[in-house]
Amino acid sequence: MTGIALVGAGAFGEKHLEGLKNIDDARIVSVISREADQAAEVAAKYGAPHSGIELADALARDDVDAVILCTPTPMHAEQAIACMNAGKHVQVEIPLSDSWADAQAVVKKQEETGLICMVGHPRRFNPSHQYVKQQIDAGNFSIQAMDIETYFFRRKNINAKGEPRSWTDHLLWHHSAHSIDLFQYMTGSKVVAANALQGPRHPDLGIAMDMSIQMKTEAGQILTLSLSFNNDGPLGTFFRYIGDTATYIARYDDLVSGREEPIDVSNVAVCMNGIELQDREFIAAIKEGREPNSSVAQVLDCYRVIGELGDSLEQQDGWS
Repeated sequence: MTGIALVGAGAFGEKHLEGLKNIDDARIVSVISREADQAAEVAAKYGAPHSGIELADALARDDVDAVILCTPTPMHAEQAIACMNAGKHVQVEIPLSDSWADAQAVVKKQEETGLICMVGHPRRFNPSHQYVKQQIDAGNFSIQAMDIETYFFRRKNINAKGEPRSWTDHLLWHHSAHSIDLFQYMTGSKVVAANALQGPRHPDLGIAMDMSIQMKTEAGQILTLSLSFNNDGPLGTFFRYIGDTATYIARYDDLVSGREEPIDVSNVAVCMNGIELQDREFIAAIKEGREPNSSVAQVLDCYRVIGELGDSLEQQDGWS
C-alpha cells in the first residue's frame, strides 16, 4: 500500500482524491492546503489521518511514500525537488515549472535520487487520446497534422470551481504544455521548429489573453495551436488529428471521427477518468519500480520548446 500526501486541496486536488479512492494500492494519509480548516475538512472527507498547511509536515511522516503536488505553478519545481530530497516519490501537476532552468533542475534531482518523478500530463491518459495512440502504435494511422484549440473565458484569478486563487494561470507555461507534449508523444518525433505570437496583455492579470503557436517535427508533422482566455463560448481544449487514413476529434474523454461519428472508447482503459488513470500509472510505477508514462524525463522536451517560445516572445514585445 502506497501512502499518499495530496498537497493543494483545491479544485484539481479533489479530482486526484476522487481518483485515488478507487485505487486499491493507494492510501491517502495526508492533505496539505493553504488553509488549515479546508485541509482538515478535505482530509476528513477522504479518510486521511493527517492534515496541515506545511509540506514539510507531510514529508516528515513515515507513512508518506509519495506526494501529489496540485499547488500554484510557481511552486512546482521547488516543491518537487523538496519531495525527492525527503526521499518521497512525487507527481507534480502540469506544468512542471514556469522556466526551462527549473525544469532542468527537477530532472537533475530525479537522476540523482532515482526516485519516481512524474508530471501530470493527463492527455496521455485520456481514453480518447489513448485510442488514437493505439491506432498509431498498431500502424493503422499516422499523423500528418494536429489542430488544437484551447479556449477559456477568464478575467480574474479563479480556479476550475470559480473560486479565487493566489496566482495567475498562463496560456504558454500551462495550457500549451498539454498540447506540445501530446504532439511530440503522439508523433514520436521531436519539435525542431516553433513560432509563437501573442495578443495584448490584460491590464490586471499581466498576461497575454490570446496566443497562436505553430510548430513542426523533424518528421515533418505540423501543429497549429490556438489559445485564448477571451473566448465566451464552448470552453475547453479540442484536438483534431489529421492523418493518412482518418481524422479524429478528441474532446477530453470523448472521441469522434472527422464526420462527427462517435467512437466507443469505453473499453480502452479500466475507467473513463483521465486523472484517475494518471494516478493509477503513478501508483503502479512505484509498486513495480519502473519509469512511468509521463515521467519528468519523458516530458522534459516539451518545456525546452516552451522556454524557447517564451524567449522569442520576450524579444518580440518585451513580454515576460
